[in-house]
Amino acid sequence: MDLADPLAVLLRRWRDDSGATYRTWFLWEERVKNFRSIRRGIQQVVAEIKAGTFGVAYRGSSLETIVHSIAEQRQIFRGADHAFLWKPKLRIPDIYENPENQRAFGRLLDTCVCCTTEQQVIAAIAEIDAKHIKGLGPAVANLLYFLHPTIVPPFNTAIVNGYNTLTAAKVKLGRWDEYLTMRRGILALNAAHRGLLSNDLGAIGGLLFDVGSGRYPAPPREDDVAARAAWEADLARVREEGAKAAKALAEARQEDETHTQIQGWLRDLGLSLGFDVWIAANDRNRSLNGGKLGDGCLVSLPGFDTGSGPDAVRLIDVLWLDKPTKHIVAAYEVEHSTSIYSGIVRMLDLALGPEAHALEGMFLVAPDGREGEVRDQLSRPAFSRVADLKVRYLPYGELKANRESIAKFGHGMKPIQAIARELV
Repeated sequence: MDLADPLAVLLRRWRDDSGATYRTWFLWEERVKNFRSIRRGIQQVVAEIKAGTFGVAYRGSSLETIVHSIAEQRQIFRGADHAFLWKPKLRIPDIYENPENQRAFGRLLDTCVCCTTEQQVIAAIAEIDAKHIKGLGPAVANLLYFLHPTIVPPFNTAIVNGYNTLTAAKVKLGRWDEYLTMRRGILALNAAHRGLLSNDLGAIGGLLFDVGSGRYPAPPREDDVAARAAWEADLARVREEGAKAAKALAEARQEDETHTQIQGWLRDLGLSLGFDVWIAANDRNRSLNGGKLGDGCLVSLPGFDTGSGPDAVRLIDVLWLDKPTKHIVAAYEVEHSTSIYSGIVRMLDLALGPEAHALEGMFLVAPDGREGEVRDQLSRPAFSRVADLKVRYLPYGELKANRESIAKFGHGMKPIQAIARELV
């Protein structure tokens, strides 16, 4: 054990803890998928503000949709929407009723969507800070993190508390200058322990969250043997008290396993019907029935090798392709418990691309009780192109009950279309 660097000791134990954010969120495969959909959502907010159609309310807005998607990112972002909720007595955050402030907020997001350097991001933050918009503070960093994860660390009360605990700083909530000062300190901590962290500042954000929320005591900052011993004892108790967190992780893994199982059903069904099958690029190595989910499937997706749009299409859960032409004829997004929004966004790139003409079906595959959520999301104007292609809802129950008979007696797309439900 490296007694000369107690923070390194904490980091190693934190990385190995099955209930800490490093394993439950940072290494969660769905986390990476959501970057694309959240970026797309931010672009939608910018477009509506520019067009003057954003409106004067948070509820029902495109901003609510993406903040809700962020809040679903496991425990670290729970409550992310609080800062954006309209507080009528305080009239904050003042980006709903004040058109100029709303446009300034849109310019901040637009700049950060388009820029590529740290200097540009900091300049955009300084510009919005200079306007002193009531209630619009560093919580916006949670949006910017999903645009620039190596530049902007996430932000919430627990992260601030964790940073103050580790560094003896006194960062206050609600001020951009305090946040930017904390950011400099976070970058220094990250650089000093890069071998145990990541260029993605979500990792150190997760550590600070776990310290600030009380899961981990901070290591002593003085060379105090008694304090060190007490701290080591506290760390041992964290492990002993991890049963509840381990149960939560097991439930999360069960969700992932269910997601993989459904993908496997769709893989096997597509192959039995004579299609080539593509499994999402980041899912193909998942274990399934003693093998890999990508077994028997395409190892490359014809025509989708480069570019941001192709990258999103390659992340669609399951694609069926016509063998002779290699055209995509069916797309499936499995949404077990995550945001329906994210799956539709990935399909949107396909719907807007050159392959749309060959599509015979786009399917949102979800538990039987999620049809209402699917319909609500598809009613959004931003998804009109997907809706035009007659995306269908395929309940787990219908797929489970009919997949074997379809595989045995079915042909082409008609059987799968017959058990799916039209939504428009």
